[in-house]
Amino acid sequence: MSTEHILVSHVGSLPRNETLADLLIRQEAGEMIDTVELARQVEMATAAVIDKQVKAGVDVGNDGEQSRVGFQTYVPRCLCGFGGESKRPPARDQTEFPSYVRQAAARFPHMARAMNAPAALSDVRYVNGAPIKEDAARLRRLGVAFSECFMTAPSPGIVATTMLNQHYDSHGAYLTALAKALANEYRAIFDAGLILQIDAPDLAMERHRFFDHLTDREFLQQLELHIAAINLGIEGIPRDRVRLHVCWGNNDAPHVYDVAMAAILPELYRANVGALSIEFANPRHQHEYDAVRNNPLPEHMLLMPGVLDTTTNIVEHPELVARRLEQAVSVIGDRERVIAGTDCGFGTFAGREYVAEDVVWAKLAAAAEGARIASRRLWGRARA
Repeated sequence: MSTEHILVSHVGSLPRNETLADLLIRQEAGEMIDTVELARQVEMATAAVIDKQVKAGVDVGNDGEQSRVGFQTYVPRCLCGFGGESKRPPARDQTEFPSYVRQAAARFPHMARAMNAPAALSDVRYVNGAPIKEDAARLRRLGVAFSECFMTAPSPGIVATTMLNQHYDSHGAYLTALAKALANEYRAIFDAGLILQIDAPDLAMERHRFFDHLTDREFLQQLELHIAAINLGIEGIPRDRVRLHVCWGNNDAPHVYDVAMAAILPELYRANVGALSIEFANPRHQHEYDAVRNNPLPEHMLLMPGVLDTTTNIVEHPELVARRLEQAVSVIGDRERVIAGTDCGFGTFAGREYVAEDVVWAKLAAAAEGARIASRRLWGRARA
């Protein structure tokens, strides 16, 4: 909680350098790479992004997901049962705005693999806990300057909707299998003494992609299943050690078909978590603080509103950040239950960064300065 001033965090992924990104992309493509060199690059890159977070003023930081090719497509390193290629349905934005699709394809030529990740071809089981333990130990060793460290892991639902089911009898059965398998990943993060962040863009983004064929009522029924899968996976972990990230897709697409926040909030509140990270800087969702005002955040939850847009190189003015934070506090009614966040990650997939690396640190520094401005107003004193 922000007991003395507004804390600053972010959603997780941060830009990878070109050498590391190339190694991760080639490894995912099945090429033979120098694994010793990969480990060395991950170590150096993690130390670098931690140092830059601290210098920018981030209080609650992480490893920037430097060891992962993508925030959810990395799971075959720890789960078996995947192979081949998924054929994800296009988002409605992609159907309605084909020129945007062509532009994005030209801008990010490596994204075809990430968008068509492996599929579930047999029973999904957790078979390798070494990578997450290595990541956690590295973060604990290098992240001592943070007030607290967090580590991300994908929700069962985002894996199910992007790494498609070609084995189980139903979507629900696949979700359950993923929840039981990913529970090992969740528990390892908690056991390492880190805050667990569940990345669940499926709870909003997939409304107009995987679930585009459903009615609103049918989508909410699926949302209930996805939340239940999260709760199954984190069972036994205290909710004040878990935060949930929800977004409408980390891209600069039109977003004109995004489901309204008001429609999904009641289901999001059913998650057994202690904090909700959700977009508010995206121009399609800046107005939706009223949704939280009308459907108040449960008293046990903190709100981590996005105060930075992660798809544009414009650096938000610290005064704008402060006003966004003050608006969040006004809606929640408690300054201690608000943490400054970002709309999404800055490096969701290796090789696809909408924001230039040096601009990322300027944005995070602006968030920290905005939090200081808001804190002075909210607490009536300067931050120490």
